[in-house]
Amino acid sequence: MTEVHKNSQCAAFYSLDKPRREAIAMLFEDQLPDELIAKKVNRTRRTLAKWKNDPKFQKGQLAYKYVVIKQDYESDAIKKLSELLEAKSEMVQLQAANSILKLSGMLSDNSTPELDQAKIRKANADARVAEARAKAMEDNGQDMETLLDKMLDTITKEDKKDES
Repeated sequence: MTEVHKNSQCAAFYSLDKPRREAIAMLFEDQLPDELIAKKVNRTRRTLAKWKNDPKFQKGQLAYKYVVIKQDYESDAIKKLSELLEAKSEMVQLQAANSILKLSGMLSDNSTPELDQAKIRKANADARVAEARAKAMEDNGQDMETLLDKMLDTITKEDKKDES
């Protein structure tokens, strides 16, 4: 069983008796069938099933998962995210920064100013590309109507070929 330090985040876990806490830990590790877990905590399989449906037990499970994952994986995840801050892609950098700020509680799951700015820059770039293409077509003496007419003529000719 992973050692979970007592704090307010795991109060729901520590409010349970020792057999329930041990069962939660074994369920989290997911290496034993329920029957063996029940036996190890000196209870029946039916009792374990009742515990699993008990809201207090379920809250204890959530608290245990949160604390264990936070203890065991959070520092590795933060290290990886900080490495991604040096990525070549600006979008990857922004997403890493966004994730770090969310984990620290400084941002909500909603949009961030940095991400919004990146989206705006991308939309503006897409608009400039489309504008440049339209201008290039105009400079070549082609307007959109002429281009569409040519496309429709090509499609019509291909349809007639397919019919004959």
